[in-house]
Amino acid sequence: MFDHITIEVSDLEKSKAFYERAFEPLGYGLSFGKEGVFWAFDVGDGSLFEIQHTGSKPPLTHLHVAFRVDSRAEVDAFYRAALEAGAEDNGAPGPRSEYTADYYACFILDPDGYNIEAMINKPGA
Repeated sequence: MFDHITIEVSDLEKSKAFYERAFEPLGYGLSFGKEGVFWAFDVGDGSLFEIQHTGSKPPLTHLHVAFRVDSRAEVDAFYRAALEAGAEDNGAPGPRSEYTADYYACFILDPDGYNIEAMINKPGA
């Protein structure tokens, strides 16, 4: 488990609003931050997903982050919430047998084009 991961975003407030909505079905919430500088989201088990302002313009560095969730329903709910928050589809929820027999995931592109995944890899989940 990671302690925290920080990504740079081109529009901090837009990304904050996006992740607040996209993380809602997973029970992840805003933990702390500093207006105009960074925001940290509690993603469970003491781990943080942080966004910070960058002076760079998109496209930013390619990044892929996968969040392990507890059920296929959470994968589906994250996908819907992310799209409603303005994400671009990068792979609808479904089995990914090319990874493992029990892998189920979705992929979205956040406002900066980062590939964000919600996934579960458990038999019978």
